[in-house]
Amino acid sequence: MHSDRPFLMASISSDSQPSTTELVLKTIAPRAPLNLVARARLSAEAADYHDRQVTLVQAPAGYGKTSLLAQWRREYLARGIAVAWLLADERDDPERLLRALVQAVRTGCARPTFGGLLLDSAIASVGELDGATGWLAEIAVLSLDVVLIVDEAERLPAAGTEMLAYVLRNAPQNLRVVVAARRGLEAPLADLLTYGQATLVGRDTLRFRLDETIALIGGRFGERVDADACARLFEVTDGWPLGLQLALAAMAHAADPRKAVETIASGPGSLREHLVGALIANLSADDDAFLTRISAVDMLHPALCEALTGDPHASERLARLVSETPVFITVEDDAWCRLHTVVRDALRVRLARLPAADREELHARATRWLVGQGMIEEAARHAHAAGQHGTAYDLAERSLHEAVRQGHLSVVLDWLDLLPEGELEQRPRLRLATAWALAVGQRHEEAQRQVERILAGPAVGEELRYECALILSAAAYFADEPDRFVALFEPWAGSPPDGKSWLAQVHANRLAARAMLLGEPAQARRAQQSVPHGEGVQRLGYLLRWGEHITGSTYLWEGQMPLAEEVMKPALASAEAELGRRHPLTCMFAAACAAIAYEDDRLDEAAALLANRLDMLERAATPETVTLAYCTAARIAAVRGSEHRALDMLEAMHALGVSRRQPRLCIASLAEQLRMHAGRYRAETCLALVGRIDDIVAREAGRGPLWRESVALLQSLAHADAAIAARNWQQALDALDAAGKQADAMKMGRYRIEIMGLRAFAQQQTGVDATALLLEAVNLAQTFRLGRTLLDAHPALADWARRAGSAAESEDGARAPAALPNVRPRPQETGGPRAVPCVVLTPKEREILELLARNLTNKEIARAGAIGEGTVKWHLKNLFGKLDASSRKHAVRRAAVLGLLEGTI
Repeated sequence: MHSDRPFLMASISSDSQPSTTELVLKTIAPRAPLNLVARARLSAEAADYHDRQVTLVQAPAGYGKTSLLAQWRREYLARGIAVAWLLADERDDPERLLRALVQAVRTGCARPTFGGLLLDSAIASVGELDGATGWLAEIAVLSLDVVLIVDEAERLPAAGTEMLAYVLRNAPQNLRVVVAARRGLEAPLADLLTYGQATLVGRDTLRFRLDETIALIGGRFGERVDADACARLFEVTDGWPLGLQLALAAMAHAADPRKAVETIASGPGSLREHLVGALIANLSADDDAFLTRISAVDMLHPALCEALTGDPHASERLARLVSETPVFITVEDDAWCRLHTVVRDALRVRLARLPAADREELHARATRWLVGQGMIEEAARHAHAAGQHGTAYDLAERSLHEAVRQGHLSVVLDWLDLLPEGELEQRPRLRLATAWALAVGQRHEEAQRQVERILAGPAVGEELRYECALILSAAAYFADEPDRFVALFEPWAGSPPDGKSWLAQVHANRLAARAMLLGEPAQARRAQQSVPHGEGVQRLGYLLRWGEHITGSTYLWEGQMPLAEEVMKPALASAEAELGRRHPLTCMFAAACAAIAYEDDRLDEAAALLANRLDMLERAATPETVTLAYCTAARIAAVRGSEHRALDMLEAMHALGVSRRQPRLCIASLAEQLRMHAGRYRAETCLALVGRIDDIVAREAGRGPLWRESVALLQSLAHADAAIAARNWQQALDALDAAGKQADAMKMGRYRIEIMGLRAFAQQQTGVDATALLLEAVNLAQTFRLGRTLLDAHPALADWARRAGSAAESEDGARAPAALPNVRPRPQETGGPRAVPCVVLTPKEREILELLARNLTNKEIARAGAIGEGTVKWHLKNLFGKLDASSRKHAVRRAAVLGLLEGTI
């Protein structure tokens, strides 16, 4: 996220020979960026980089290449490996590059005599590569491992690049080389990449992930910025390191950094204009105008840019700007690219200032080009923006039904706001598409009205009636009306459509959902396996993902967390890549993965998965997923010591159930609150909560049997928790027996284990030895990776389970894996300067350096190190020599500059 270049002052020699001062500045590593976050997946010790002798880091400006190099330099030094740093430039011909390489080793390895013979002009002039061979030979005989880091290698002239490539191809065993550049590394080093002798770190690898963004912002602002705000910033910047750096700078100057995030994420505004202005301030007026005009479209192609601007050289200008400016997101070996979201939105503010006729002409040109490429929906949007409404509606009719199949429901809903009722009357396919989009969410009544208008039209055939039944059943499912869902679908359940139709997968999804509601998760999986997939499987990606979600949900239902994760985790990654992070189905996968991670005690991962997704789940997720997400988020907050925040989340869930008229959400909220209070024996509070649950169930007695069965288990568990809070153990056992039968009947494995543990706990309180039952519950929780199930059921149960497990382990004499996660204390950070392990300084010299950095006198250092003052003076003399320092203060500063001392101010 930083690209510092040492400022080479007026020390540059006018001779062809570079001055010593200039070489020293070229070989001193830049200061590490403030609040540098060490990314574990990009560690030098990670599997992708650990055994690679040559690593190439290539990405445009703004992707944090220098930050990564700084991280690796720290890691190599900590492992005792000497690091030589070199900043390349345009004047590094072979002779000058050789001198720089020699100086880099002298500076980084504290070897002032290294390469003395190489710099003799008579030897160096034998041949351009002979000097490089001699340098490699001297490296090979060094008694230490060396890492050479070359930054900004794209600036090297052709001869310098050739010499660097020679060094890479002939590096001895004790030399690793890391080369960073903006571009141009693939051609000269293609053979190393092809044969696996080098690895390439590209822009996609350097882009920040959500967990890294949370760590970066958390390290800077702590709890002042929550995970949701971090996720919003991550989505706005696409994980673009420079975009994050600019946003952090804006947040640092704001009184409330969270409000600064809201301002940046909420859309175009003065803050975005300011951030983007810094990136494109030095562009020419023509380049600025070019960027403004092409910002009218989301995706960019050279031919499209030429069509938009009318400039025959637009493709060359685009290629140059992609290469020279850090404002584009590109894909390797693909002509398509796009502007970063932050940049595009700011440029569109400028676009809006152009005359209306100019903007309409831009959109008209985009329409014609996109139609020619078969990109119909995108063309329809631009036609509408160009004022060509009739053309726009024709194109929308051609494309929106397919958009539904691809899961682009928000696109369809956006069109619903643009389409007059008269157009819908004339275009039944448009009305059908909008009905689908409305049904898969929370606009159930609108979906039903659209279906009624469709069925009231002429020539309604059997196939259309079947599709309308599927739409209405989806609306019922999302409205949490399981009995109505089954009733609407049942007449068609035995008559699946032709296997070649896209509706065949929809039919299988309905069969699986029905099996789930009937308590048959295995049958739900069979329904998914029975669908034939032909050549058009790629067009069914969205529908297939729904099937994967149902399959993963069946394993969650049964408490089979490892199997659920095998399905859900890759499906989440695929959905994020294809549909986006905040697509409703992606968010549903994320909620399931968060629940799995939470059960495995991966709290940070679970919180990151839910970050900035609850609002989307509220609007467009199934009731089961909303319940799962809210309960998981509340449990994470409670485990982190914020019980008040957990209860507030559950109250929000209750309010959501009231506003939607979905009482099952209210019951689930109250039951979860009751469980939390029961763990602290708050009997009166639990009694009040269980009364509210009973009132809701009584009030909704007229609902169908499937709905009543879905809340019966929650009600029984609520009564059991209330009895435990009151220490009424027999009443608790009666309620747990009823709950256990319901869980068994519905094959809900996680609840079955929780109930088993609570039964053992209640029996133990009555004087019955229930240790065997407890150990069985612990063993099952271990098998299905339900680490937090018994821990969350009741704190006293968790303590007993740990004690019983330890006792059983002692009796058996064998250690069993722990089924319950233990609280892991955070490592205490030690303050003050710290000497980095390295080969340059001995352990005793590092110890004395740390004491020296604390401003201790020789006598105090001797006392702290249990040595004599004479010995201290001897070590200080060696330190001054190795660091080329003239005083104590100078030695500390030199050590900090060379990366041998951290934690100094």
